[in-house]
Amino acid sequence: MTVFSLVIINKAGGLVYNKTFHEGGLNKISTNDFLVLAGTFHGVHAITARLNPIKPVAQPPAPGSTEMPSRPEPSSGLEVMETENFRLQCFNTLTGTKFLLFTETTQTNVDVTIKRIYDLYADYVMKNPFYSLEMPVRCDIFDRKLLSYIREINNR
Repeated sequence: MTVFSLVIINKAGGLVYNKTFHEGGLNKISTNDFLVLAGTFHGVHAITARLNPIKPVAQPPAPGSTEMPSRPEPSSGLEVMETENFRLQCFNTLTGTKFLLFTETTQTNVDVTIKRIYDLYADYVMKNPFYSLEMPVRCDIFDRKLLSYIREINNR
């Protein structure tokens, strides 16, 4: 089981972080290619979020009822893309930041892994008083904690 790479895209589609964890897994691509990947994925994600089936409209609760009105689930867009060589899983935060995790196709519990990475991001990047929102992530402690976590997964 191997985690190959992580890409973080801000809400405007800009690349704010990319890290490769396993050199032998995927072909190496340049920073420029990561920038293109981020912008392309952002656009595809936005389109796929709009390509959802039309769900029937729920009837509002009857007057005087204590039942809460149901709120439709927002469409999520592209969440998983699997090829014969890798699997791409996307976690889209409520603020629009996207975490893309590239793994082996046989990797299990990718959703748990990506949410743990998000927790590390929230703890060590977003709580950093020197970090500017939507800007590239330059936080050494985040890099160390992330690398430690991914090594633990890749060495299982």
